[in-house]
Amino acid sequence: MQEQLFPAPIKSVEKGSAAERAGVRPGDVLLRVNGQAVTDVLAYRHLLSQGAATLEIARPKEAPRVMTGVPGTAQDHHRLMLPTPPSLDDTFTFTVEWEDPGLDFEEVLFDGIKKCANKCDFCYVHQMPRGFRKSLYIMDDDYRLSFLYGSFVTLTNLTEGDINRILDENLSPLYVSVHTANQDLRQDLMKWWKLKVKDPQAVQIRGMIERLESIDLYTQIVLVPGRNDREHLDDTVEYLSSRPNVISAAVVPIGLTGHRTNLPDVRTFSREEAQDTLARLNVWRRQFLQERGTRFVFPSDELYLLAGESLPTEEEYEGFPMLENGVGMIRDFLTEGLPELPAALPQPTRVILGTGTLFAESLDRAVEPLRAIGGLMLEVRAVENKTFGKVTTVAGLLTGRCFRHAVKPGEADLLIVPPTTLRYGTELMLDDVSLGELRAELKMDVRAGGATLGELARVILQGAQSSGHQWGMSAHAVKDTAQA
Repeated sequence: MQEQLFPAPIKSVEKGSAAERAGVRPGDVLLRVNGQAVTDVLAYRHLLSQGAATLEIARPKEAPRVMTGVPGTAQDHHRLMLPTPPSLDDTFTFTVEWEDPGLDFEEVLFDGIKKCANKCDFCYVHQMPRGFRKSLYIMDDDYRLSFLYGSFVTLTNLTEGDINRILDENLSPLYVSVHTANQDLRQDLMKWWKLKVKDPQAVQIRGMIERLESIDLYTQIVLVPGRNDREHLDDTVEYLSSRPNVISAAVVPIGLTGHRTNLPDVRTFSREEAQDTLARLNVWRRQFLQERGTRFVFPSDELYLLAGESLPTEEEYEGFPMLENGVGMIRDFLTEGLPELPAALPQPTRVILGTGTLFAESLDRAVEPLRAIGGLMLEVRAVENKTFGKVTTVAGLLTGRCFRHAVKPGEADLLIVPPTTLRYGTELMLDDVSLGELRAELKMDVRAGGATLGELARVILQGAQSSGHQWGMSAHAVKDTAQA
């Protein structure tokens, strides 16, 4: 059988490293380590950890360009010039001993993302509108990304080899979507495809948790009203708390969009249901704290907001272990207080803080002290989600289209958007609208807010003082200036 390789393009080479000394350059590809094909950066590190390692590198030649598409047909206007796969004949090797070669790769997965085997009733990918970048429609369920980045996986697509690798390489912790410990109910909620399940034992959640007993697990329960809540939630929390390798459980209400064509009929939580859920979880939290010194189960911020109840204190989040899952984000935001505020701005400035409808009231209370600054006209605007539908209330899923509908050109000097709306490391929103485009269209400065209240205040003050009225004075600012 022909060996399957997973060429890993090299992004950069550390100066002075063994790889640089061997002549490796960005654009080269890694083929093998110690004669073995490498599937991902974890396998790469694992092989290096064994001591002496010989790395085989290929330098792709300039690839010829070929036409794709069928001339003379309806596809003709889609024909593109694409490169053919590069030749990997030009290879060389170098050896390191207990030394990092100094390579940084374009991707952490060389063999591609492992796909989900489920069709969950609450899957967000199935509720996505059309027209977004392709990566947002990938149903990933990859245990390697769970270990590397804390993304949640269901475990249902694991093979026996995957399980053994997790155990052998001690890929701990992992983040696991449990949803319920009742096997029949879990199957009803998740509806895994039998043809996509590679090992029938992988869908048995209790068996998987117990087999991975040496791996720390952070778990989550996505709650669907009338399905896995109330007594089922109690049973799930009781089971998870009985397993020594389960560190904690996050409880998150189902998230919906307005795009649920041909999907099961589900709904969000009412205030009374959210209150009942918190009451149940608080009984468990008090018991666990007394018996174990940890609250173990952590409701998401959304549950508190839906219930209309106060958020826990910073101490109650116990270090915010699942912050990215919406557990404690608001409390963490509020933890850093406001900096010293000026008495007045150099010139009148109108600022709009755009946020999701769920968080708007809490944000409005938090920024109230800034309204004492002379010349600062500050409005918190609850932005309705025009992309995913008004049922989607969280700030992180707002798009450029939402802000275009919510803010009129020239009505303010500065618009601040939640930083969670931007793709990491960029100024692009989910719909690929950039902050620069919004600045031009709305005729005002547009900036991302801060991750904390203190950072947000500094962004407001910096924007108000440096941007001023370069995008044109708002009507309020003009009136105030004229009166002065």
